Amino acid sequence: MDRHPSYSPTVRRRRLSAELRRMREQCGYTTSEVAERAGWTQSKVTKIELGERRNVTTQDLTTLLDVYGIEDERVREALHRLAREAKERGWWSRYRDVFTDSLPDFESEATTIRSYQCQVIPGLLQLPDYTEAVFKGGQVHDPNVVERAVAARLRRQEILNRYDPPTFWAVLDEAAVRRTIGGPEVMRKQLQHLIHMAARHNITIQVIPNSAGAHIGLLGSFVILDFPEPLDPSIAYAETYTASLLLEAPEELKVFKNVFGHLLGSAMSAAESVAFIEDAMTSME
Repeated sequence: MDRHPSYSPTVRRRRLSAELRRMREQCGYTTSEVAERAGWTQSKVTKIELGERRNVTTQDLTTLLDVYGIEDERVREALHRLAREAKERGWWSRYRDVFTDSLPDFESEATTIRSYQCQVIPGLLQLPDYTEAVFKGGQVHDPNVVERAVAARLRRQEILNRYDPPTFWAVLDEAAVRRTIGGPEVMRKQLQHLIHMAARHNITIQVIPNSAGAHIGLLGSFVILDFPEPLDPSIAYAETYTASLLLEAPEELKVFKNVFGHLLGSAMSAAESVAFIEDAMTSME
Protein backbone atom coordinates (compact mmCIF):
# COMPACT_ATOMS: atom_id res chain seq x y z
CA MET A 1 0.00 0.00 0.00
CA ASP A 2 1.34 3.46 -0.96
CA ARG A 3 1.62 5.51 2.22
CA HIS A 4 3.02 8.59 0.56
CA PRO A 5 0.85 11.73 0.77
CA SER A 6 -1.32 12.69 -2.19
CA TYR A 7 -0.71 16.38 -1.56
CA SER A 8 2.42 18.38 -2.28
CA PRO A 9 4.79 18.92 0.69
CA THR A 10 6.49 21.69 -1.27
CA VAL A 11 3.21 23.55 -1.80
CA ARG A 12 2.46 23.16 1.92
CA ARG A 13 5.88 24.62 2.77
CA ARG A 14 5.32 27.56 0.42
CA ARG A 15 1.91 28.18 2.02
CA LEU A 16 3.33 28.08 5.55
CA SER A 17 6.09 30.48 4.53
CA ALA A 18 3.58 32.87 2.97
CA GLU A 19 1.37 32.79 6.07
CA LEU A 20 4.27 33.52 8.39
CA ARG A 21 5.47 36.35 6.18
CA ARG A 22 1.95 37.82 6.11
CA MET A 23 1.70 37.62 9.91
CA ARG A 24 5.03 39.39 10.32
CA GLU A 25 4.01 42.16 7.95
CA GLN A 26 0.68 42.58 9.75
CA CYS A 27 2.61 43.09 12.98
CA GLY A 28 4.79 45.67 11.27
CA TYR A 29 8.00 43.83 12.14
CA THR A 30 11.14 43.54 10.05
CA THR A 31 12.91 40.20 9.85
CA SER A 32 15.69 41.60 12.08
CA GLU A 33 13.14 42.62 14.73
CA VAL A 34 11.58 39.15 14.67
CA ALA A 35 15.03 37.58 14.98
CA GLU A 36 15.81 39.75 17.99
CA ARG A 37 12.52 38.87 19.71
CA ALA A 38 12.95 35.16 18.98
CA GLY A 39 16.64 35.05 19.86
CA TRP A 40 17.56 33.88 16.37
CA THR A 41 19.70 35.09 13.50
CA GLN A 42 18.01 37.17 10.83
CA SER A 43 18.99 34.61 8.18
CA LYS A 44 16.95 31.94 9.98
CA VAL A 45 13.79 34.08 9.79
CA THR A 46 14.47 34.88 6.14
CA LYS A 47 15.02 31.24 5.19
CA ILE A 48 11.76 30.20 6.85
CA GLU A 49 9.85 32.90 4.96
CA LEU A 50 11.48 31.91 1.67
CA GLY A 51 10.62 28.25 2.22
CA GLU A 52 14.28 27.29 2.21
CA ARG A 53 14.00 25.37 5.47
CA ARG A 54 12.29 22.06 4.80
CA ASN A 55 11.96 21.31 8.51
CA VAL A 56 10.32 24.07 10.55
CA THR A 57 10.33 22.52 14.01
CA THR A 58 7.37 22.60 16.34
CA GLN A 59 9.33 24.77 18.76
CA ASP A 60 10.41 27.25 16.08
CA LEU A 61 6.86 27.62 14.79
CA THR A 62 5.49 28.05 18.32
CA THR A 63 8.09 30.76 18.94
CA LEU A 64 7.08 32.68 15.81
CA LEU A 65 3.37 32.43 16.59
CA ASP A 66 4.07 33.75 20.09
CA VAL A 67 6.10 36.64 18.65
CA TYR A 68 3.22 37.49 16.31
CA GLY A 69 0.68 37.27 19.13
CA ILE A 70 -1.37 34.47 17.51
CA GLU A 71 -3.59 33.14 20.28
CA ASP A 72 -6.37 31.44 18.31
CA GLU A 73 -5.77 27.73 18.85
CA ARG A 74 -7.44 26.84 15.56
CA VAL A 75 -5.03 29.04 13.64
CA ARG A 76 -2.04 27.72 15.57
CA GLU A 77 -3.03 24.10 14.97
CA ALA A 78 -3.67 24.74 11.26
CA LEU A 79 -0.16 26.14 10.86
CA HIS A 80 1.40 23.31 12.85
CA ARG A 81 -0.43 20.88 10.56
CA LEU A 82 1.04 22.65 7.52
CA ALA A 83 4.50 22.34 9.06
CA ARG A 84 4.02 18.61 9.66
CA GLU A 85 2.76 18.04 6.11
CA ALA A 86 5.68 20.03 4.68
CA LYS A 87 8.09 17.49 6.18
CA GLU A 88 6.52 14.50 4.42
CA ARG A 89 8.04 12.87 1.38
CA GLY A 90 5.95 12.26 -1.73
CA TRP A 91 6.01 9.11 -3.87
CA TRP A 92 8.42 10.87 -6.24
CA SER A 93 11.15 10.67 -3.57
CA ARG A 94 11.54 7.02 -4.59
CA TYR A 95 12.55 8.17 -8.08
CA ARG A 96 15.28 10.64 -7.26
CA ASP A 97 17.41 8.99 -9.91
CA VAL A 98 14.76 9.90 -12.50
CA PHE A 99 13.32 13.26 -11.44
CA THR A 100 15.73 16.17 -11.40
CA ASP A 101 13.12 18.74 -10.43
CA SER A 102 9.95 19.21 -8.36
CA LEU A 103 7.39 19.00 -11.17
CA PRO A 104 5.67 15.80 -9.86
CA ASP A 105 5.53 17.40 -6.42
CA PHE A 106 3.66 20.44 -7.73
CA GLU A 107 1.47 18.37 -10.07
CA SER A 108 0.10 16.42 -7.10
CA GLU A 109 -1.60 19.54 -5.72
CA ALA A 110 -2.44 21.44 -8.91
CA THR A 111 -6.08 21.99 -9.80
CA THR A 112 -5.33 23.16 -13.34
CA ILE A 113 -2.42 22.13 -15.56
CA ARG A 114 -1.89 23.91 -18.88
CA SER A 115 0.69 22.26 -21.12
CA TYR A 116 2.10 23.32 -24.47
CA GLN A 117 4.20 20.75 -26.31
CA CYS A 118 5.82 21.47 -29.64
CA GLN A 119 7.68 18.18 -30.24
CA VAL A 120 6.20 15.27 -28.26
CA ILE A 121 2.95 14.19 -26.62
CA PRO A 122 2.67 15.57 -23.04
CA GLY A 123 4.10 13.19 -20.45
CA LEU A 124 0.79 12.90 -18.61
CA LEU A 125 -0.81 11.51 -21.78
CA GLN A 126 1.89 9.13 -22.94
CA LEU A 127 1.54 5.36 -23.24
CA PRO A 128 4.41 3.20 -21.90
CA ASP A 129 5.84 2.20 -25.30
CA TYR A 130 5.79 5.80 -26.49
CA THR A 131 7.43 6.97 -23.25
CA GLU A 132 10.13 4.33 -23.64
CA ALA A 133 10.89 5.50 -27.17
CA VAL A 134 11.05 9.13 -26.03
CA PHE A 135 13.49 8.33 -23.24
CA LYS A 136 15.68 6.28 -25.55
CA GLY A 137 15.73 9.10 -28.06
CA GLY A 138 17.25 6.88 -30.74
CA GLN A 139 20.21 6.09 -28.46
CA VAL A 140 21.29 2.98 -26.54
CA HIS A 141 20.49 3.09 -22.81
CA ASP A 142 20.63 0.72 -19.87
CA PRO A 143 17.29 -1.15 -19.91
CA ASN A 144 16.97 -0.77 -16.13
CA VAL A 145 17.33 3.00 -16.38
CA VAL A 146 14.68 3.17 -19.11
CA GLU A 147 12.35 0.94 -17.11
CA ARG A 148 12.67 3.22 -14.07
CA ALA A 149 11.99 6.29 -16.18
CA VAL A 150 8.86 4.76 -17.70
CA ALA A 151 7.59 3.59 -14.31
CA ALA A 152 8.07 7.08 -12.86
CA ARG A 153 6.18 8.71 -15.70
CA LEU A 154 3.28 6.27 -15.38
CA ARG A 155 3.14 7.03 -11.65
CA ARG A 156 2.88 10.74 -12.47
CA GLN A 157 -0.14 10.06 -14.66
CA GLU A 158 -2.16 8.73 -11.72
CA ILE A 159 -3.23 12.27 -10.83
CA LEU A 160 -5.53 12.18 -13.87
CA ASN A 161 -7.25 9.07 -12.52
CA ARG A 162 -7.93 10.18 -8.96
CA TYR A 163 -11.39 11.01 -7.61
CA ASP A 164 -10.95 14.78 -8.04
CA PRO A 165 -8.50 15.10 -10.94
CA PRO A 166 -7.00 18.39 -12.09
CA THR A 167 -8.20 20.11 -15.22
CA PHE A 168 -5.65 19.32 -17.90
CA TRP A 169 -5.46 21.55 -20.95
CA ALA A 170 -2.95 20.46 -23.60
CA VAL A 171 -2.02 22.39 -26.71
CA LEU A 172 0.10 20.42 -29.21
CA ASP A 173 1.92 21.54 -32.28
CA GLU A 174 1.14 19.36 -35.30
CA ALA A 175 4.74 18.14 -35.18
CA ALA A 176 4.00 16.31 -31.92
CA VAL A 177 1.09 14.51 -33.60
CA ARG A 178 2.87 13.68 -36.86
CA ARG A 179 6.28 12.62 -35.57
CA THR A 180 6.35 8.81 -35.58
CA ILE A 181 7.97 7.93 -32.26
CA GLY A 182 8.47 4.24 -31.51
CA GLY A 183 7.29 3.15 -34.94
CA PRO A 184 3.90 3.32 -36.72
CA GLU A 185 2.12 0.84 -34.43
CA VAL A 186 3.25 2.56 -31.23
CA MET A 187 2.28 5.93 -32.66
CA ARG A 188 -1.15 4.74 -33.78
CA LYS A 189 -1.89 3.46 -30.30
CA GLN A 190 -0.62 6.72 -28.82
CA LEU A 191 -2.90 8.80 -31.01
CA GLN A 192 -5.84 6.53 -30.18
CA HIS A 193 -5.04 7.10 -26.50
CA LEU A 194 -5.14 10.88 -27.07
CA ILE A 195 -8.60 10.57 -28.59
CA HIS A 196 -9.73 8.45 -25.64
CA MET A 197 -8.34 10.89 -23.07
CA ALA A 198 -9.84 13.88 -24.86
CA ALA A 199 -13.29 12.48 -24.10
CA ARG A 200 -12.76 12.93 -20.37
CA HIS A 201 -14.57 15.83 -18.74
CA ASN A 202 -11.37 17.28 -17.24
CA ILE A 203 -9.13 17.01 -20.30
CA THR A 204 -8.99 19.29 -23.35
CA ILE A 205 -6.60 18.67 -26.23
CA GLN A 206 -6.09 21.18 -29.03
CA VAL A 207 -3.73 21.05 -31.98
CA ILE A 208 -2.00 23.90 -33.79
CA PRO A 209 -1.86 22.86 -37.48
CA ASN A 210 1.09 23.59 -39.71
CA SER A 211 -1.26 25.74 -41.76
CA ALA A 212 -1.26 28.25 -38.87
CA GLY A 213 2.28 29.17 -39.95
CA ALA A 214 4.59 30.91 -37.51
CA HIS A 215 3.14 31.20 -34.01
CA ILE A 216 4.22 32.40 -30.59
CA GLY A 217 5.10 28.93 -29.27
CA LEU A 218 8.05 28.28 -31.55
CA LEU A 219 10.52 29.02 -28.75
CA GLY A 220 9.67 25.83 -26.86
CA SER A 221 7.39 23.82 -24.60
CA PHE A 222 6.21 24.78 -21.12
CA VAL A 223 3.68 23.97 -18.41
CA ILE A 224 1.63 26.26 -16.14
CA LEU A 225 0.24 24.90 -12.86
CA ASP A 226 -2.47 26.57 -10.78
CA PHE A 227 -3.35 25.70 -7.17
CA PRO A 228 -6.56 25.91 -5.13
CA GLU A 229 -5.36 28.21 -2.34
CA PRO A 230 -4.84 31.96 -2.93
CA LEU A 231 -1.59 31.75 -0.94
CA ASP A 232 -0.22 29.19 -3.42
CA PRO A 233 0.87 31.18 -6.48
CA SER A 234 0.87 29.56 -9.89
CA ILE A 235 4.15 28.36 -11.35
CA ALA A 236 5.50 27.96 -14.87
CA TYR A 237 7.80 25.09 -15.78
CA ALA A 238 10.20 24.86 -18.70
CA GLU A 239 12.83 22.23 -19.45
CA THR A 240 16.21 22.44 -21.19
CA TYR A 241 18.97 19.92 -21.93
CA THR A 242 20.86 20.80 -18.75
CA ALA A 243 18.25 22.08 -16.31
CA SER A 244 14.60 22.74 -15.66
CA LEU A 245 13.11 26.06 -14.59
CA LEU A 246 10.31 26.63 -12.07
CA LEU A 247 9.17 30.24 -12.32
CA GLU A 248 6.72 31.97 -9.99
CA ALA A 249 7.46 35.70 -10.23
CA PRO A 250 4.21 37.49 -11.22
CA GLU A 251 5.78 39.19 -14.24
CA GLU A 252 7.13 35.87 -15.54
CA LEU A 253 3.82 34.09 -15.04
CA LYS A 254 2.02 36.86 -16.88
CA VAL A 255 4.22 36.24 -19.93
CA PHE A 256 3.60 32.47 -19.93
CA LYS A 257 -0.14 32.90 -19.46
CA ASN A 258 -0.29 35.41 -22.31
CA VAL A 259 1.66 33.03 -24.54
CA PHE A 260 -0.72 30.17 -23.74
CA GLY A 261 -3.66 32.40 -24.56
CA HIS A 262 -2.15 33.25 -27.96
CA LEU A 263 -1.48 29.55 -28.60
CA LEU A 264 -5.15 28.81 -28.03
CA GLY A 265 -5.91 31.43 -30.66
CA SER A 266 -3.73 29.57 -33.16
CA ALA A 267 -5.11 26.12 -32.29
CA MET A 268 -8.10 24.29 -33.72
CA SER A 269 -11.09 23.73 -31.47
CA ALA A 270 -11.19 20.61 -29.28
CA ALA A 271 -13.61 18.87 -31.66
CA GLU A 272 -11.59 19.83 -34.76
CA SER A 273 -8.42 18.65 -33.01
CA VAL A 274 -9.84 15.21 -32.25
CA ALA A 275 -10.88 14.86 -35.89
CA PHE A 276 -7.40 15.97 -36.93
CA ILE A 277 -5.78 13.34 -34.68
CA GLU A 278 -8.11 10.69 -36.11
CA ASP A 279 -7.02 11.64 -39.62
CA ALA A 280 -3.36 11.50 -38.58
CA MET A 281 -3.92 8.04 -37.11
CA THR A 282 -5.68 6.81 -40.24
CA SER A 283 -2.83 8.08 -42.45
CA MET A 284 -0.44 5.74 -40.61
CA GLU A 285 -2.37 2.61 -41.59
